Amino acid sequence: MNNFKYILGLVLLIAVSLVSCSSDKDKDKKSDEEGEDGNKDAVTAYVTTSTRSLEFAKQEIAFSSVTDNMSPLTITLNSSEQFQTMDGFGAAITGSTAYNLLKMSQGDRSKFLKETFSESEGMGQSYVRIAIGCSDFSLSEYTCCDKKGIENFALQDEELKYVIPVLKEILAVNPNLKIMGSPWTPPLWMKVNNLKELKPYESWTSGQLNPAYYQDYATYFVKWIEAMKSNGINIYSITPQNEPLNRGNSASMFMGWEEQNAFVRDALGPKFKEAGLTTKIYLYDHNYDYDSSKEDTKDQGQYPLKIYRDAETAKYVAGAAYHNYGGNKAELLTIHNANPEKELIFTETSIGTWNDGRNFEKRLIEDMEEVALGTVNNWCKGVMVWNLMLDSERGPFRPGGCDVCYGAVDIDKANYKTITRNSHYFIVGHLSSVVKAGAVRIGTSGYTNSDLIYSAFKNTDNSYAFVILNKSAAPKRVNFYDGVKSFVHEVPAKAVVSYRWSNK
Repeated sequence: MNNFKYILGLVLLIAVSLVSCSSDKDKDKKSDEEGEDGNKDAVTAYVTTSTRSLEFAKQEIAFSSVTDNMSPLTITLNSSEQFQTMDGFGAAITGSTAYNLLKMSQGDRSKFLKETFSESEGMGQSYVRIAIGCSDFSLSEYTCCDKKGIENFALQDEELKYVIPVLKEILAVNPNLKIMGSPWTPPLWMKVNNLKELKPYESWTSGQLNPAYYQDYATYFVKWIEAMKSNGINIYSITPQNEPLNRGNSASMFMGWEEQNAFVRDALGPKFKEAGLTTKIYLYDHNYDYDSSKEDTKDQGQYPLKIYRDAETAKYVAGAAYHNYGGNKAELLTIHNANPEKELIFTETSIGTWNDGRNFEKRLIEDMEEVALGTVNNWCKGVMVWNLMLDSERGPFRPGGCDVCYGAVDIDKANYKTITRNSHYFIVGHLSSVVKAGAVRIGTSGYTNSDLIYSAFKNTDNSYAFVILNKSAAPKRVNFYDGVKSFVHEVPAKAVVSYRWSNK
């Protein structure tokens, strides 16, 4: 009897072990099949319609059981045809944005930041722009060295109490966040009225940089980058001047191409090299048309190309940055074709009362075509819109700055709780959700339609990403084929859809 009990127990133990092993194998198999978005045997899609019936709605689409790559509605992805490597997508964390975020409750803010920046639980926005000193969306006018003498450099309250704390919360959500810095004005004691008279020009608006202070101003950039790093904030890139051809902003400075060339060549580039900084320098940071309608900017056309011709300057420069408040995005292709070894990045666009910023359908469709996909399809490595968050009174803003701008989102000033998500929040999110840092834009062939604007990518984990805009009032049925797998999806009328799937 005892032997029988022993044998029975042994049989049961073996049976349990076999079940356990089988279960573990099933778990391993499931783990192998599941990717970042859950199921590698399905396509993850995000859908936003112009009617707001769907706002970044997550869906799963099954692969086709039969690869129908012969359909006339097939868009074929070609990973052997490669374009630029992507850096990321996002918005500006201005002083105003940081102020509004910090007026929210901790719980509400954490929820919003996770929704916006989390790679696993949100849009995965990953590139933001901040001001070096004040901008027109700051709480006050200031620089980081208002007292004459570069030895008086110090971060100010806006950075220490607002911008840096918000950036730290974002970095906790997305440690891979890239940060660009741009100054609206140097310290006023460095400015002169013009480069002929060289008279002191202590005004926040306009003026030019005194060549006598090129070295001090370059040191200012180095000190700012190092000060931010000491506060846990790594700066990935900078531009020497926001909108260098705009004299009229509440905080601004004119810096023509010859000035910027000399400043970067003789001061900024060497100072970065001496300090061992790898922070990227992007030239220009202004409109496609170089403000050519103005009398004093007629000789500023193709600003970056004129600087690239100076080989000494060019060695310090990663590329050029653009805004879209004037001109046409085709300029990006012109600049790329002239110097294909140099990078392009899109750093600012805004919605406001002047461009029907509250017309969600119009702005979603036009800006998805012109800004999000338009810049990427013309070689931009990243896309950033202006203020991430403004309040319901379009502020806080500085007098003389933009008082008619909306944020990518707006928060109700009455309670700092109710959020209106505007078109620019979605045009960025539809890219960042599926196109990850290091992804390469790839070629496509097959089905084309004037109502469909799209771009395809391959991520570093070998997953594919595809972002499409349907401008038509009718849905469009499309078959997507990556050479191995295919799937069919009906893109809703006047909608944006982002897809990501594994090719394994």
